[in-house]
Amino acid sequence: MKRTLTLVLPWLLALAVGAAAMALRYGLVESPDVARACETSHALACQLRHLTVLGFITGNIFGWPIGIFGWIALAATVLALVWQKLPLAWLATATGLFAVVLYCFVPGALALLVGSLRLVRLQAGGAAPGDQHRPTERQVYAQP
Repeated sequence: MKRTLTLVLPWLLALAVGAAAMALRYGLVESPDVARACETSHALACQLRHLTVLGFITGNIFGWPIGIFGWIALAATVLALVWQKLPLAWLATATGLFAVVLYCFVPGALALLVGSLRLVRLQAGGAAPGDQHRPTERQVYAQP
């Protein structure tokens, strides 16, 4: 049971991050009702909508119009590649999914792909594909 929970929990949390990003996108950013309400008032939902929009339209660093969410996803991806830790792989996956949903497609897709692959590899125990079924002593056997 504990092994199953440790395997499934990171993916469920990543799906929860994706659901939160979808709620931000379709509930606040693209909602015409919220847009009309934000023209006249400055409620908390309007401030959250404004910060969300700023996250994907700003962030032109080095002349690349990626957005803040994209840069965060790329930074998480680099961390996941440098340090092979499960939380960093999950962070790359979650920020990549968040960035893809919130209009930062290219860096988000890269982070989602690399983070997911790193997460699967770390959950599998880190064995290289050729080492899964071989003895660990690397003995050479004569062919029959």
